[in-house]
Amino acid sequence: MSWSWERRIARADELTTRFPESASVLSFYGHVAHFQKAIFEQLNSHPEADAGVLLPYYPALFKLADRHGPPVLAAYARQELSTATAQEAGLRTLWEGGHFDSEPAKFFARALLQPFAESLASRGRPDTEATGSACPFCDARPVAAVLRGEGEGAKRSLICSLCATEWQYRRVVCPNCGAENKDQLPVYLASDLDYIRVDACDVCKTYLKAVDLTKNGHAVPVVDEIAALSLALWAEDSGYVKQETNLVGM
Repeated sequence: MSWSWERRIARADELTTRFPESASVLSFYGHVAHFQKAIFEQLNSHPEADAGVLLPYYPALFKLADRHGPPVLAAYARQELSTATAQEAGLRTLWEGGHFDSEPAKFFARALLQPFAESLASRGRPDTEATGSACPFCDARPVAAVLRGEGEGAKRSLICSLCATEWQYRRVVCPNCGAENKDQLPVYLASDLDYIRVDACDVCKTYLKAVDLTKNGHAVPVVDEIAALSLALWAEDSGYVKQETNLVGM
C-alpha cells in the first residue's frame, strides 16, 4: 500500500497536536514533503532514470532547510555542498548504497532521491512477495514496519527508506541480523502510544518501529514513526540503534 504525498503532509499536520514534543520535527517534515511532492509530480510528467536530473533542485532545498530546518543543515550545505560535483557525489553515494559520515549529508541526498526513487518504483514492478530484508526494488534498508490484520493475528511488512516500496516480511525475525529466537526479539510498547511499538533485537542491538494499523487505521507509518520521538529516545537510551534513520535523521 502506498500513502499519497497529500496524506503524508496532512498526517504530519494532524500529529503536531498529539505529539507536541515532536511538533518542530513534524513541521519540518511537512515542508520537505511539500517539496518532494512537487518533484515527484514533475518526474511523473517527464520520467527520468538518471539521478543527475535532481541537481537543479538543490538551491530550493537549501533555502527550505535554512528557513525551516535545524541550523546544522544550513551549515552543512554551505560548507560541504557548494559545488555541483559535491552535490552529485551525495546523490550517487546514496543511490549506490554507499556510506555517509553524517545525517546532514544523508538528508540532502535523501530529500531529493526519495521522490525520484518513488517515481521509478511507481512505474516498475517491485516484488512485494520478496522475503529479503532489503527493498526488492532499490535494495535500500527499511525505515519502519507495518502490522495488518490476518486471521487471528497480524502480518508484518517493511517500508523502504528510499522508494517507499512495501514488502512482506516474517514477524519473528530481525531484519538486520536474521535472528529468529523470539526470546531475543523483545517488543516494547508505551502505555500512551499503543499502536506504535519498538521491535528490538538483543543479538545485534538494533530496533525498528512498527505501526499497527489494526489499532489505528488512520496512521501513515512513515509519518507516525517520526512523531513517536519518545519511543526512539527510550530505545536509544536502552542501548538499541535504529536499523535505518528516517528523513529527519531519527
